[in-house]
Amino acid sequence: MAGLYINQHVLNNLFYILVTIFAFSFIYDHSRAIRQRPLYGQALLGACLALAAVLCMKFPIYMDPLCVHDFRQIPFLLGTLYGGGAVGAVLFVVLMLARTVLYGFQPLTLIVYAIMFAIAAAASPLFRKLPQPSKLVMSLWLTFLLAVLTTFVAVIVADFPVTKPYIVYFIMMPPFVMMFAVYLMETLHEAQLARAELMKMEKMQIVSQMAASISHEIRNPLTVVKGFIQLLQTGRLPRETEERYIRIALEELERAEAIIRDYLTFAKPAPKETEPIDVATQLQKVLQMITPMAHMHSIHVSSSLEHGVVIGNVQYFQQCFLNLLKNSIEAMPNGGTLHVAAENRGASVVITISDNGVGMTKEQVRRFGEPYFSTKEKGTGLGAMVAVKIIEQMGGTWTIESAVQKGTTLTITLPASRLRPPTAEQSAAG
Repeated sequence: MAGLYINQHVLNNLFYILVTIFAFSFIYDHSRAIRQRPLYGQALLGACLALAAVLCMKFPIYMDPLCVHDFRQIPFLLGTLYGGGAVGAVLFVVLMLARTVLYGFQPLTLIVYAIMFAIAAAASPLFRKLPQPSKLVMSLWLTFLLAVLTTFVAVIVADFPVTKPYIVYFIMMPPFVMMFAVYLMETLHEAQLARAELMKMEKMQIVSQMAASISHEIRNPLTVVKGFIQLLQTGRLPRETEERYIRIALEELERAEAIIRDYLTFAKPAPKETEPIDVATQLQKVLQMITPMAHMHSIHVSSSLEHGVVIGNVQYFQQCFLNLLKNSIEAMPNGGTLHVAAENRGASVVITISDNGVGMTKEQVRRFGEPYFSTKEKGTGLGAMVAVKIIEQMGGTWTIESAVQKGTTLTITLPASRLRPPTAEQSAAG
């Protein structure tokens, strides 16, 4: 028996309803303007469900001289219950116009859907406050009772003949289709809320990790400074010891300052002051800054730098590669070789940093640049994190090839520019 009534036309009507529900959810979820303005959300809901209702009427389940039937009441009731009287009124007008254009005006249709609209609009405030299980039950019984009520009205007003297909398609099937549509709407809405809550929790977790890491890393050098100042207050130390204590205290303060600087670089937005940067020139300056540290660790530094131009902030560019080169040096505690190369490849400038240090595991490579992850025992991970953010701000990408005890090669690709960097005289004049 079910096969006689669940035919292709029924499935087509279901398809129109489900597709428009998914379309509404997708557009709503990906448009901040619609989410922030309830009126826009109601307009979108009305437009999507009006389309479903018109498609259901255009391709009905069955037609006879007395009745053209389809599932148009499902999107109509759905929009009225979720959108209230305003959306319901728009859908009511669209239904009447579409019915008149497609099949001619029918006063009985006007009466039936006016009754549905009045009752559904009155039930809408209560419906929207209910939890999901109660909404499912209410949608099922409301649709069924409205079908029975409007059938009695049709019989009394127009002596409407109640046939078996009418009972199946207008009274029996719609309540279950309505309940399924409400379940789908609620499930999609819950998924949106869950994703928003997950993003909020992730942000809170990052903030928590950031606060804990910064607090821990700054407390350590400040504790050292406090201890040495307390020792200096005794006033009974040799001059050389006092100078050594002061030097250590100053070094610890500089370390705390560097941690704060890296944190601020990561936290604040991208700088507005950008200009053409000669990659070879700026990398050469960074290498000059890093060479003393490399010599202290018995590391040989080599380079092959082609002149190429990228757009960015010079200070941040230097800081980015200073952090990356420091990481490479610290990865070679027993000495080694550090090579830096820059070359032009069409529309990109490619910079590679290679070392033969301790290398990284696949997990460490995957987490490179992640907030507060470091391969060093006393590292904060802020240096790599800052470098990765600067690369992304410049529109670049990065990849890592590494093997444990064999070394690491970091490749940074930045978009090239045809602009010329300012000369030394221009920079001085600026």
